[in-house]
Amino acid sequence: MITKHLMLSMGLALSFSAMAQAPQSIECLLRGDCFKADDVVSHLKALQKIAEANNGNRAAGTSGHEFSANYVAQQLLAVGYKVELQPFDFMMFEKHSAKFAQAAPVATDYEEAKLFNVMTYSGSGTVTAAVAGVDIQLGAGNTSSSGCEAEDFANFPQGHIALIQRGTCAFGQKAINAQAAGAAGVVIFNQGNTPDREELLNGTLAEGTAIKIPVFSVSYPFAVDLLKTENLALSLDANTTVDRKVSFNVIAETPGGDPDKVVILGAHLDSVKEGPGINDNGSGSAGILAVALKMKLVDVKNKMRFIWFSAEELGLIGSTKYVAALSEAQKKQIAIMINVDMIGSPNHMIGVYDGDGSAFGTKGPEGSAPLEQMFHSFFASQGIKSVETEFNGRSDYAAFSAAGIPVGGLFTGAEAKKTEEQAHLFGGVAGEAYDACYHKACDDIANLNLDALEVNTNAIAFLAQSMAHSQGQAAGLMKGMQRRNKVVFPKHLHCHGDEHAE
Repeated sequence: MITKHLMLSMGLALSFSAMAQAPQSIECLLRGDCFKADDVVSHLKALQKIAEANNGNRAAGTSGHEFSANYVAQQLLAVGYKVELQPFDFMMFEKHSAKFAQAAPVATDYEEAKLFNVMTYSGSGTVTAAVAGVDIQLGAGNTSSSGCEAEDFANFPQGHIALIQRGTCAFGQKAINAQAAGAAGVVIFNQGNTPDREELLNGTLAEGTAIKIPVFSVSYPFAVDLLKTENLALSLDANTTVDRKVSFNVIAETPGGDPDKVVILGAHLDSVKEGPGINDNGSGSAGILAVALKMKLVDVKNKMRFIWFSAEELGLIGSTKYVAALSEAQKKQIAIMINVDMIGSPNHMIGVYDGDGSAFGTKGPEGSAPLEQMFHSFFASQGIKSVETEFNGRSDYAAFSAAGIPVGGLFTGAEAKKTEEQAHLFGGVAGEAYDACYHKACDDIANLNLDALEVNTNAIAFLAQSMAHSQGQAAGLMKGMQRRNKVVFPKHLHCHGDEHAE
């Protein structure tokens, strides 16, 4: 439900947008020194207070998210943006209780959030049964497709609990196949092919997945120990509900700028229910809000559109609904989408999405690779190292990428562990999570690296302002995007792709 306060505020949009405003200086934005951490933290403190007043979170479909959206909208309206709310239906998942234990050969209870999680959109139920592994492939460098095909369950003993490995296809597909094969429950474990795919999973089966059985997740090392246990039986108990709710995306765009050359900056505004979500993703939301407020209503060449998505934590629902509502003509008007998700992780890396696929093998649509280089060049110009981060489909760029829209963005790390090389480049502690409070109650205002927050916000501002005020071409740097949308970029911009850390 949208508050009366927010509905009334929306009526101010036209009167504000009609006000004449002088163009703002863009020099600091292009220099990369417009923002101090406090400029972003002020918004994060507001989001923290909202969470504290609303059951400790800002999750989609709750008052915490509604007041967060209200705060963002009021800030934008006050400087002259016209703000639009895009409502959508979604299925809200709630976990009421969960137990996970070894029933045989030795009765052992396990601790939730330390050794197991209930996967979002898991079914309810209680089951004690023997365990059967499904097409498992252990070891570094494995190419697991465990549970992705119905054939993986050809000899599956009905009534058993399916132990399935992450990899190749969506969690929901694995669980659906297991349920169809007669599994009484499912345990999905991390893939273990690389060091950053060993930790305890906290995954989503996807909205609308018709899962009736309990589905749990565990880490790779824990699953390896389970596989070594003879005559293993587990007890799973999940009490969950799924209800239809309404949430909304918050959209603001510059009144000026060519509508056939749209640059989108997006971040998800919702948190998980476990905490206030100040790094995930208050940091990205506050970052693009600070940039939008600084840009105000400047005379831009290309139209800038800022979007705060909802229900990302439930399976990228808000961004998927947004892209699905676009016509083909509207999709072609979008030159690029910049995604900003978690830019203040305490044990951070400076991660740039791997647009050309050189580091992880998965590249974005044409035009994504030059955007990656633009970010690396900015960081190099500031004397800051940057590394690639994988296009793994875990954030709101996914629907844009699937639609063929060039994508890019920044990420400072979540539950995976920092490597020795990254600790050398960025400081911090190797072998520990980038964000130990990821999806936890401790993801609060104290859960931030202010240096990372500041430099990433300035990087976003530089890219946004460069695109908004493009004049001339940059020696073919953006040829892919220029061919697609005829967007031209500043003459001053140069690529220094060889200066960032590999």
